[in-house]
Amino acid sequence: MAENEFKISNNYQTVIGDFPKVGIRPAIDGRMNGVRESLEDQTMNMARSAAELITKNLRYPSGQPVECIIADTTIGGVAEAAMCAEKFRKSGVGVSLTVTPCWCYGSETIDMDPDIPKAIWGFNGTERPGAVYLAAALAGHTMKGLPAFGIYGRDVQDADDTSIPGDVSEKILRFVRAGFAASFMKGKSYLSTGSVSMGIAGSIVKEEFFQEYLGMRNEYVDMSEFTRRLNEEIYDKEEYRKALSWTKNYCREGRDMNEKPKTRAQKDKEWETVVKMTMIARDLMVGNPKLKEAGFGEEALGHNAILAGFQGQRQWTDHMPNGDFLEAILCSSFDWNGIRPPYLMATENDAMNGVPMLLGYLLTNTAQMFSDIRTYWSPDALERVTGAKLKGNGEDGIIHLINSGASALDFSGRETREGEPVIKPFWEITSGDVAACLKATEWPPANRGYFRGGGFSSQFNTKGVMPLTISRINLVRGLGPVMQLAEGWTVDLPPGINKILTDRTDPTWPTTWFAPRLTGKGPFTDVYSVMANWGANHSASSFGHIGADLITLASLLRIPVCMHNVSDDRIFRPSAWNAFGMDKEGADYRACLAYGPLYK
Repeated sequence: MAENEFKISNNYQTVIGDFPKVGIRPAIDGRMNGVRESLEDQTMNMARSAAELITKNLRYPSGQPVECIIADTTIGGVAEAAMCAEKFRKSGVGVSLTVTPCWCYGSETIDMDPDIPKAIWGFNGTERPGAVYLAAALAGHTMKGLPAFGIYGRDVQDADDTSIPGDVSEKILRFVRAGFAASFMKGKSYLSTGSVSMGIAGSIVKEEFFQEYLGMRNEYVDMSEFTRRLNEEIYDKEEYRKALSWTKNYCREGRDMNEKPKTRAQKDKEWETVVKMTMIARDLMVGNPKLKEAGFGEEALGHNAILAGFQGQRQWTDHMPNGDFLEAILCSSFDWNGIRPPYLMATENDAMNGVPMLLGYLLTNTAQMFSDIRTYWSPDALERVTGAKLKGNGEDGIIHLINSGASALDFSGRETREGEPVIKPFWEITSGDVAACLKATEWPPANRGYFRGGGFSSQFNTKGVMPLTISRINLVRGLGPVMQLAEGWTVDLPPGINKILTDRTDPTWPTTWFAPRLTGKGPFTDVYSVMANWGANHSASSFGHIGADLITLASLLRIPVCMHNVSDDRIFRPSAWNAFGMDKEGADYRACLAYGPLYK
């Protein structure tokens, strides 16, 4: 395949709604006739510097820079705070950052909107007490039950220093990433296609969780809606012809491992069906204007789903092709229409694994991988079975992340930056990256022991060493949702060892080997303990070590984190959490319990 065959698409369908903007609130000492006037330039320069930092470093899922709105004036009292709030309301602000180099009147100047994530950056200087305002304002937020993040540089700066120290930059960007994610998902839908899959608890979708903790709504369609749209041809015929041609050209059919293979005609028919299913699933999520042109106005609207789940097993897959192709292609950053943002689809309608996929995506703008936490291979077991001892990241054992062919092709590890394997946001993906991912992926006919109706599963082996964070949210009766996560790396096994291990599981499925970073304590004492303490059978994988970002976002959503291997110095939560005790994990639980769901 040619290196220039795949181009970025600017015509993809997505969810309804503008991206939330970041509001910058320059707070100032309100005493006029000398004090305020002397601080105007410094205060506004802080606001401009913060806006520049955010715009230069963060992007929306569309690839456009995050937009900042600065208050028209500095805020010295309640009237100007109200003017700022009104401007933010009209401008679509969803995240609030107050900045100040000086003392201000605390409760008169703070952001009182209970629905907007908020932080305060107090300048560490000696001329004016920015730190004093920061502490006073945060005390007010805590007393009023409006938690805010406090940002204060470690080192004293000169009054005319307009630079933003590294530790301050890190906290501002972490807060904005998390605040954007919380703000953007609000009002969007989780779409269940089908219902409970094989008794998997995560597919028992709990509306109160989505509504109260995420601010999302739930939508439902029965699996029979796929049958109706297939039978009545409710899809874009022109796109279907293009999609089928693209699939035949670039999706290589793998070896059929079934004892009684289907005929060529049967397989060709299944290819046609799974391509149509992929289009139908996407149209159900976000709609398709082409359907209205064909006379299907209601179907053209979609369900405004930022996240969806496909039940599949078993009521569908016992008689129809499985959903592996649609899940893998939708979750990838490209298809027959070009390179575009992924459409997040949770296998087996496991909504509680779909949510961390959504959180990871909104924090990174990259594709996410849905996997089984399948097997822990100890060093002794590996040596017994393969005769080999691993070195490097895998020397303490590895975890097999594998699922029935539903993994995003981005996780083949064939996208590169400066020669190293990475997973990129769609606007950075090159034609060569797409070609390499497609070349590395085969599509063997589905294992009919699992999938009686047939279909095709993606199969690749993740190449190279990439930083990875796996995460999961579990619902605990009497407690609510809890998050767990583990940072680590992919492990690239020698082909011979990889074949021995994958042949024992299912050689027709995609494989990623994962080695968590160990701390020697608790769930991270060893690799076995990570596997043993995982709360469910699935995990969501994100490129990069994003555990600190996930912890910050979880605190915004009032979801405590029960398991992580992030160092204490990287943990950033609202300042009110400090009042709930000296142990960070216990304080997180107590604070989340005290404040309760964000939207209840």
